Amino acid sequence: MDLEFLRHALTEENIKEFLEQYRALGPLPGIFLPFLEAFMPFLPLFIFVAGNAFVYGLWLGFLYSWVGTSIGTVLVFFVIRRFARHRILRFISKLKKVQQTMHWFERRGFGVVFLIFCFPFTPSSLVTVVVGLSQMNAISFMLAAFLGKMVMIFIVSFIGHDFFDLLKDPVQLILVSALTFILWLGGKYLEMKLKQKTIQKNKKEIE
Repeated sequence: MDLEFLRHALTEENIKEFLEQYRALGPLPGIFLPFLEAFMPFLPLFIFVAGNAFVYGLWLGFLYSWVGTSIGTVLVFFVIRRFARHRILRFISKLKKVQQTMHWFERRGFGVVFLIFCFPFTPSSLVTVVVGLSQMNAISFMLAAFLGKMVMIFIVSFIGHDFFDLLKDPVQLILVSALTFILWLGGKYLEMKLKQKTIQKNKKEIE
């Protein structure tokens, strides 16, 4: 696949034109493009999300982008975890730097994965692969992915929908920051409850 050709073909105008052309298919095009990016991280997620917000409107565009990228990310995670014993993945997981990163995610869990997924242009696909190879709890990862992607997709959708309104009203930036913090706290609380239930279950099995 010619990446240079893709870089020129996948412009904001071309994506908007594609979404407008296939809008009769409902949410499918808007969901499919962010979903595809989870498996092909060289694709421009920012442009896909901004295009969805422009064509479908802020809220529907946000919803379609969030659903697509979240499902794609979780599927990549489970594919990696399913084939973690494959020769190539086993070799990668034994590399020193990869092992250090895996242990780091295992220790820090939800919080750091959530924050990475919150921000555009972070290596979220690489994080998904490494966490998939690690022993991090799958439910904690899914919570971090769904909530973190929610924040990131909303920010990009908002910018794509009307960037100049965002600049004129800094209060909205504060609200987005507050929402990010609340979701982080909520996710940490759910993760703590999950760990408590796991510990209690293990104690009962030992008894």
